Amino acid sequence: MIPQFDLSRQHEVIKTDLEAALRRVLRSGRFILGPEGEALEEEVATFCGARCAVGVGSGSDALKLTLQALGVGAGDEVITTTFSFVATATAILQVGARPVFVDIDAESLNLDPSQVAGAITPRTVAILAVHLFGLPAEMAALETIARRHGLLLVEDGAQAFGATYEDRRVGVLGDVACLSFYPTKPLGGSGDGGMVVTDRADLAERVRRLRHHGSDDRYHHVELGWNSRLDELQAAFLRVKLPHVDRWVRARRRVAARYTSLLAGLPLSVPGDRLPARHVYHQFTIRSPERDGLAKHLQSRGIGTALHYPVPLPAQPILRARGYSAEPFVHAWAAAQTVLSLPCFPELSDEEVETVAAGIHDFYREEH
Repeated sequence: MIPQFDLSRQHEVIKTDLEAALRRVLRSGRFILGPEGEALEEEVATFCGARCAVGVGSGSDALKLTLQALGVGAGDEVITTTFSFVATATAILQVGARPVFVDIDAESLNLDPSQVAGAITPRTVAILAVHLFGLPAEMAALETIARRHGLLLVEDGAQAFGATYEDRRVGVLGDVACLSFYPTKPLGGSGDGGMVVTDRADLAERVRRLRHHGSDDRYHHVELGWNSRLDELQAAFLRVKLPHVDRWVRARRRVAARYTSLLAGLPLSVPGDRLPARHVYHQFTIRSPERDGLAKHLQSRGIGTALHYPVPLPAQPILRARGYSAEPFVHAWAAAQTVLSLPCFPELSDEEVETVAAGIHDFYREEH
């Protein structure tokens, strides 16, 4: 069996450090808003090249709290992608604003900058760009649009920790970035977790209040906030993993390069860099018109795959109920019907990559 993702291999290598982190937190008796979280915030900010980082309960909360901290609310519009996890859109709804969808670029699967300007209205306040599957969006073009129209530029960097654009890391490519530490992410915990990264000290301070029931001092609550705090145990585990991220990214890129070589000549497309954006391959997501048959064939051989995302955001029931339709977004629909994520994680062996590739070759020989 070759799993699509396997954390146990990673944890086996660093288990001594993870166990030491667990003991350290248990001995401390501090489990919420303690020294581990504070240290992780400093370390992630340094890693990204940012002034500030604020730990929160999840990547989804990072999006919601960021938008609220920026003052986005009722009557506002936020332009975003049609092809992402639902949290990209629901975070906008949760602060009372309206998501405005534009189609994706057919190759990168990220937000298409050429369509953004046409979606701007007097109510538009921000662009929310997703770095899908680990590939940074076309931030230079999006920044130009944002500055021209006086808009905020927010990164949904949940899938792209460690990725770079023009040699700058995800986290400092817009006004603010939202990160996820969900276990499968390039930097993943052993549960939920997230972070907001920014150079704006005022924004970071407001996120700190909002994550802690709107409190600026003990039992003193100045605004309506939430309970969204990155716990000490997750922070301690993430601190163990953070120094390994660059090495793990290099390993993912080696896996991706091997797939790209082995799958050359087949009637499918493979992901890659879109310079100056460099991919971290949170997912190695191919595209095939015969996706469903290919997935079933690989499953029969004990090879795990994953399907992200079979329904474009405007077609999700929660958005259809609000009058949205995905019909105009041809590239998002095409992606939803053809994408398939192959096994891809740092510990995947060359032999396993070759086995996956051989299974794909066999499928096309049998089908054609």
